[in-house]
Amino acid sequence: MRLYAQTPARRNRQVLVDLIAVAVIAVAVWVALAVRGTIMLLAEPGQKVESSGDSLARELDQAGDAAADVPFVGGVLEKPLRSAADAGSGFADAGASFQETVGQVADVVTAALIIVPVLFVLLLWLPPRLLWIRRSNALRRLAVAPGGADLLALRALTGPPGVLDGLPVPSGGWADAWRRGDPQAITDLSTVALEHVGLRP
Repeated sequence: MRLYAQTPARRNRQVLVDLIAVAVIAVAVWVALAVRGTIMLLAEPGQKVESSGDSLARELDQAGDAAADVPFVGGVLEKPLRSAADAGSGFADAGASFQETVGQVADVVTAALIIVPVLFVLLLWLPPRLLWIRRSNALRRLAVAPGGADLLALRALTGPPGVLDGLPVPSGGWADAWRRGDPQAITDLSTVALEHVGLRP
């Protein structure tokens, strides 16, 4: 299976388009990851709230443990400290939830920034590329099949008129030469048909 044309001009165009497609995809991924990093900076306040809430809850728990040991009023002192420790844990949970939300937003935005450009590039680039590969392989098989040169010559005759420009026209014209089975005309026409898609005989 041939992936690139044999003629330099078409092959260079194909390689250039392939490189552009890969570069656009790489840039899209790089931009998406950079945007994700920027969005994740928004999670830093949540990290600080979570860390502060955990520290506060830990300190108040320790204070509650100490207050519980105070004779007579230990239970009275311990209760508000435990409640405050629970509030600190609530702050920590809120910070963690905020970070999770920011992470989800970052994931969605990153996926969109990668998927949309990549799909756009693939839809513009891949179908023509695969079509050329399929056509070139079909023409290559036709060229070596019995009677294939005649069919390629007919393809050149019925194709765009410009492909025959620059070729010396045989007496009676190309169509008459093809009908007569002129070997030179058929060779020239089949060569033109192959070169038109970037193949050599």
